[in-house]
Amino acid sequence: MNKIIKFGTSGWRGLIAADFTFQNVRLASAGVAAYLKEELSKPDSALKDRKKVVIIGHDTRFLGREFAMTAAEVLTSHGINILLCDRDAPTPAISFSIRNLKALGGINITASHNPPEYQGFKYSNEKGAPATPEITKIIEQKIAALIEKRIGFSSSFPIIQKYKTFDPRPAYFNQIRKLICFDTIKKAKLSVAVDCMYGPGRGYLDVLLKEAGAKVTVFHDELNPLFGGHHPEPNAEGMREVSEFVASGGAKIGLGLDGDADRFGIVDENGQWLTPNQVLVLSLYHLKKNRGWEGAVVRSLPTTHQIDALAQWLGVKVHETPVGFKYIGALMESEPIIVGGEESGGLSVKGHVPEKDGILACLLMAELVATERMPLLKILKQIEKITGPFITTRINIKIDPAKKDEILKKLGSGIDKIGSSKIEKVVTIDGYKFILQGGEWVAFRPSGTEPLFRCYIEARSEQRLKRLESACRKLLKI
Repeated sequence: MNKIIKFGTSGWRGLIAADFTFQNVRLASAGVAAYLKEELSKPDSALKDRKKVVIIGHDTRFLGREFAMTAAEVLTSHGINILLCDRDAPTPAISFSIRNLKALGGINITASHNPPEYQGFKYSNEKGAPATPEITKIIEQKIAALIEKRIGFSSSFPIIQKYKTFDPRPAYFNQIRKLICFDTIKKAKLSVAVDCMYGPGRGYLDVLLKEAGAKVTVFHDELNPLFGGHHPEPNAEGMREVSEFVASGGAKIGLGLDGDADRFGIVDENGQWLTPNQVLVLSLYHLKKNRGWEGAVVRSLPTTHQIDALAQWLGVKVHETPVGFKYIGALMESEPIIVGGEESGGLSVKGHVPEKDGILACLLMAELVATERMPLLKILKQIEKITGPFITTRINIKIDPAKKDEILKKLGSGIDKIGSSKIEKVVTIDGYKFILQGGEWVAFRPSGTEPLFRCYIEARSEQRLKRLESACRKLLKI
């Protein structure tokens, strides 16, 4: 039997045919089935009033449909009914469907923005949120028990059989129409470039914008499991083609989605790509100032503190969570949150799913441009007059794997300076975050899969950013 399956921040991921095999998908699915059956047997279970149905979907990656049917085969054998998406579907649409149809949860076969040789298995709870560490730990234990009992699973293709299918688009579209002012977009007659990145966002973002009367130019909306030879990630490099098109006058704004449409990419009318930090700041500004929404804002630990400065000016409370949208989503379920987001490109809003939604984020930025009738960077300049400048970066610092524990011990040993900057506060909810004088900060998180530390830095000037980067590299050198 293969090595035990481990669930990370967004589920279990592995290389197709090496780790991610039909045998292991059956094993992971059996773990989910065992967890659900145990939960359903509890009289006080949160699942007791839910339909005995699990929604299963997949993205556009190689063998996605077959892996999804494999999961369906296993859950069906355990007496759990299946609703299979009728085609590749975005993560946020699957998340909404779980809530809308009152299902037990969902399994999504996706590796999100990872390279094409990867596949993934993501379990979402009955709220449509990413499964918490408490849930995934139980599922891992169930899997380990199956391995201990030497229960084997076939490595063959799934048995071809018909499962009940459904189209998640109509209900999801109705939900988005409640959150976005499409009339505003229509009045502005926006010209928009949309990069679907060969993913399941095609037929979603582009169709909604066309419905709103926007002039839409679509890139990469055909099926291609190799994603054109690139990562399906809407970062500056991934959005380059759209950036050039927008900069040449082809559109007023560029919008992009990753490999499962839960992350976003935004390009302003001059072709400049905006960071997720900037998009989160713009979202809070718009929803509070222009839409009059009430509530708090929640961000992950390495996300910009410009959101804090803007929130203070707006009279909005700020929450900070560990990395992972499951933590943000959990908070969004417990109190009114105007917007929640993270620097890696995840965002959701009040009244929506506790899961990242790149489609929603893109439409929100189109609505903001249509409302203010000015480019996003000009709006950011106005915000900067309120908050002052915030400049962020993330770097990966390679380390000797044998010295990881020594570095962690050093970071937790009570250091009082980063370079020449005095440490005023230490936050340890996820790695080590050091709050410095003047509102600057640095954060360190060890990678769970590679011999490196992820280092996040925020400074008030480019010069200060370079100095802090140098100091952080020096600090981890042992």
